[in-house]
Amino acid sequence: MKTKSEVELRDELKNLLQEQFSLRMQKGMGQMTNVNELRRVRRDIARVKTIMTQKSVEGNAA
Repeated sequence: MKTKSEVELRDELKNLLQEQFSLRMQKGMGQMTNVNELRRVRRDIARVKTIMTQKSVEGNAA
């Protein structure tokens, strides 16, 4: 993920947020089969946001 550009990271974040929304709806309706999937998506979102923050700090420092 660290090698992706800022545009690719934003697209990845958008996709992960949509997936998280879908999984939350499944959980709310009682259709969710794999509860670990929600945790994985949540952690992936945090990873992407962390990398985006690191890249912006590096850009400001340079």
